[in-house]
Amino acid sequence: MIPSQIAQESKEHTFVSWNAQAAWSPLVMERGEGVYVWDADGKRYLDWSSQLVNVNIGHSHPHVVKAIQEQAAKLCYVEPSATTEARAKLGAMLADVAPGDLSKTLFCNGGTDAVENGMKVARLFTGRQKILTRYRSYHGGTFAAASAGGDPRRLANEPGVPWIVRMPDPYAYRNPIYNGRTQEEGDAIIADLIEEIVHMEGPQYCAAILVEGYSGSSGVMQPTEVYFNRLREICDKYGMLLIVDETMSGFGRTGEWWGINHYPKAVPDIITTAKGITSGYVPLGATIVSQRVAEYFDDHVLHAGLTYSAHTLAMAAAVATLEVYHNEGLIERSREMGKVLRRGLMDLAEKHPVIGDVRGTALHHVIELVKDRRTREPISGFNQPPSEPMKRAAAYLKQNGLTTLVRWNMIFNTPPLIITEAQIEEGLQILDGALTILDEYYEG
Repeated sequence: MIPSQIAQESKEHTFVSWNAQAAWSPLVMERGEGVYVWDADGKRYLDWSSQLVNVNIGHSHPHVVKAIQEQAAKLCYVEPSATTEARAKLGAMLADVAPGDLSKTLFCNGGTDAVENGMKVARLFTGRQKILTRYRSYHGGTFAAASAGGDPRRLANEPGVPWIVRMPDPYAYRNPIYNGRTQEEGDAIIADLIEEIVHMEGPQYCAAILVEGYSGSSGVMQPTEVYFNRLREICDKYGMLLIVDETMSGFGRTGEWWGINHYPKAVPDIITTAKGITSGYVPLGATIVSQRVAEYFDDHVLHAGLTYSAHTLAMAAAVATLEVYHNEGLIERSREMGKVLRRGLMDLAEKHPVIGDVRGTALHHVIELVKDRRTREPISGFNQPPSEPMKRAAAYLKQNGLTTLVRWNMIFNTPPLIITEAQIEEGLQILDGALTILDEYYEG
């Protein structure tokens, strides 16, 4: 089929997520290699967001492609009460890189399932119902996971599950609690408010606190150690579990194996993850639990399961992907290339007043765009359709061969961990052009 026919038949016979269907105008993609993808017309795009911040090792890595091909030729699927060599190997590999004594994994289909099962495990383990989560967070698209996420995409299907409790966000750039205070002082107040919420909800009913290890699609906002250390203390004090969602921030994205590794005292009881575990080559999620949580289920039924749990092809893909992280030093590479990316973004902030804030670490950065740095008025509203300036900027990026996430008043800078300095410079030059357009709307 020609590209226009592919696009038309896709629109006629398939749904696209999070969109009014008539407004969908898809790129027809044909292939990918390294940090680039090509559409069906042969145009090349620099993948500045690793698609949905998941293609960490880049596209079509030969080691992972070979592993999938070899496994497919031997055994594509076996029901989850059986096991395979790849499953055993992957479980051990995750235990080796997980923080603390997290050492046992339930495999599922993706990040949403991982979060759903993480909440199930916490509720079963504690015998309590309530899960505390943040407004500016995203934990998945199914009913309970969407309820857990504060992301506005949840709103259309509310009321969701009744046992989610909201906590305030440690968003130093916008939360008024931080006005006139250091970030550490603001974080301490936020943590005190969270403890008060636990009291008000009844500690005997609170099963867990669920937070992202390093904030992702809600804006890459990140608190200090004061915040995470206090969350750990609150959980210990009231017999709650700390669940850390590493769907986006895991597997080297932040220059560490896990985003929570930036806070070594805040070891979680449960990690939920996906995305970088296979770099999107085959769908896979994982819920990794500590030794004491695992031991509970030695004598208690784990009321959770999926037809495709520990899917054979996904196991093989994940083993090969973790081998790539290790063999190519991609965790360290993310840290080093992240310094190059941040320098470039800070240089752009010096040039373009429309950049109000640059946030992130390693290859996990966002720029937040404002009409006025003094008032911090966003150039496009939270939970609103994109403004005309942001539409123009997004179109410019795509027209000039760069694909990335453009959301509200933010542009995400999360390229594959294999990116080079020259490729970072290529992306920054295209971004520079888009920011020049946005500067036209600056009012400060």
